[in-house]
Amino acid sequence: MALDGVYLNIIKKELESVLINGRAEKIHQPSKEEILFTIRTRDGAYKLIFNTNAGTARVHITNMQIENPKTPPMFCMLMRKHLLSGKLISIRQDGFERILYFDFDSANEMGDICRFTLAVEIMGRHSNLILINDEGKIIDSIKRVGHDMSSVRMVLPGMTYKVPPKDKRLSIFDFTIDEFKNGLYKYENQIFSKSLTKIFEGISPVFAREIEFFALRGKEKICSELSGDEIDRALFFINKTAEEVSAHKNRFTVLRTKEGQLKDFCFCNIMQYGNLMVTRDFASACELLDFFYSSRDRMARTKQRASDLFKFLINTSDRISRRVANQREELKECAERDMLKLYGDLIMSNIYRLEKGMGYAEVEDYTKEGMPTVKIKLDKRLTPSQNAQKYYAEYRKADTAEKMLTSLIKSGEEEMRYIDSVFDALTRADSESDINELRAELAEQGYIKSSRIKGKPPKALPPIRFISSDGYEILVGRNNRQNDKLTLKESNKTDIWLHTQKITGSHTVIRCRGEIPPERTVKEACMIAAYHSSAKESSNVPVDYTEIRYVKKPSGAKPGMVIFTNYRTVYVTPDEEFVEKLRVKQK
Repeated sequence: MALDGVYLNIIKKELESVLINGRAEKIHQPSKEEILFTIRTRDGAYKLIFNTNAGTARVHITNMQIENPKTPPMFCMLMRKHLLSGKLISIRQDGFERILYFDFDSANEMGDICRFTLAVEIMGRHSNLILINDEGKIIDSIKRVGHDMSSVRMVLPGMTYKVPPKDKRLSIFDFTIDEFKNGLYKYENQIFSKSLTKIFEGISPVFAREIEFFALRGKEKICSELSGDEIDRALFFINKTAEEVSAHKNRFTVLRTKEGQLKDFCFCNIMQYGNLMVTRDFASACELLDFFYSSRDRMARTKQRASDLFKFLINTSDRISRRVANQREELKECAERDMLKLYGDLIMSNIYRLEKGMGYAEVEDYTKEGMPTVKIKLDKRLTPSQNAQKYYAEYRKADTAEKMLTSLIKSGEEEMRYIDSVFDALTRADSESDINELRAELAEQGYIKSSRIKGKPPKALPPIRFISSDGYEILVGRNNRQNDKLTLKESNKTDIWLHTQKITGSHTVIRCRGEIPPERTVKEACMIAAYHSSAKESSNVPVDYTEIRYVKKPSGAKPGMVIFTNYRTVYVTPDEEFVEKLRVKQK
């Protein structure tokens, strides 16, 4: 996927309509490659995010709840020094290049108003955020590029800012038929869709493939093989899309697989994938990007901040799994314990026929029909009675081992489920507080050492809150300790408790207010419970529900582990869009 120049131009126009003449009220740096501005305008405050990560580079207005570090990095302090309280005067773009220039009027060290420019370059692994003074000199950048990294264009403090080199290409908003045909001739031996990205400035591969799909009816050809009708259809599609974008009548479309995995986005409807992809439209370019990257960024931040926990939980789960597998193998060996007891009994019943020094005892097995002869190995150094006692001892040992192994395997399986539940909660953690809560839980259970955090520990976040279509409150626990608290202490006996069947996930509770909630509310709560589980990408997920009065916690059970009865099961398919509509945004 790519945030192309045309899409960036649409973003520019959206930002101009709401941010021009606004002032930089707050500046934060949530991560190494990301800056977050709060721009205050007459209509309110807007959060503007600049991301320079290779895979998620972008700029747009966001509604994401992003947690900021306690100590701001040096680049953030520099931005605050020069741009805090600065007035956003203009947003510029050179043609359809993937670079936006944000011009701020801000006071310098002497109190004089100076022009500072913030250049955000959206160019894959070369993406950068550069602060430039009124003389065109680089003050600093979020990524410094020295001679050892690039011999073409260095980005260092004190150097003159230079625009990245670019090729001369056509604009989809202003070109002639002859210019287009000359471009096709220039790339006559290349695939049509690939040549389009070289002919036109600022279009992504997905849009180029959509032109090809419309013009060639789903086929693939090189440029020299195109017929006149195919070229005309391509021109029609390009001009039609350009007119729709200019008139603000275009669609902002996200592509996702049927399993829910986000794949791509574009500024027009995408038909090339047929039934293989599901599309969703958004009202604005910023809203689309905010949706597309919010979950991905949240997961990336969580992995970065909790990489040690992920590694620990994976290793712990593997270790428990290997241990349980070995115990199951040992248990199989114990299955022959009854034969050991039988050998002892047969020796004792035939002891009058046996003597010390015999290597084998051939006796009749009176437990089976026809009493077949059984050959039993004996220790020549022992008397027949001692041999019988030896078999009895081995039987008792195997019997005890079976009982112990059965208990150990059950305990190991429960421990594995608990570790899986913590891992599932960690994948859905979206703040430092959530991660710290899980660390504290693991420390409490003796898995890791308790970490001492300087200062006052952050306050634990409340359960995730939803309001059903019928107005009922639905709460979801963020971790196992909160699951226990929500289910066993904070809910009424007549409230409804929900959990995915035999699948790790959060406890979900419907506040019933002493009433019987409608079937629609129960189904919505089931969907919420399925979404907050490890089966969120699956379909037909079984969700059990019952009243809180039927939910019990066994003595000594780990956090989040409960048993329940009198339940019913509903099968649902999680829908992220629908679940997020019901969610109450945290203030």
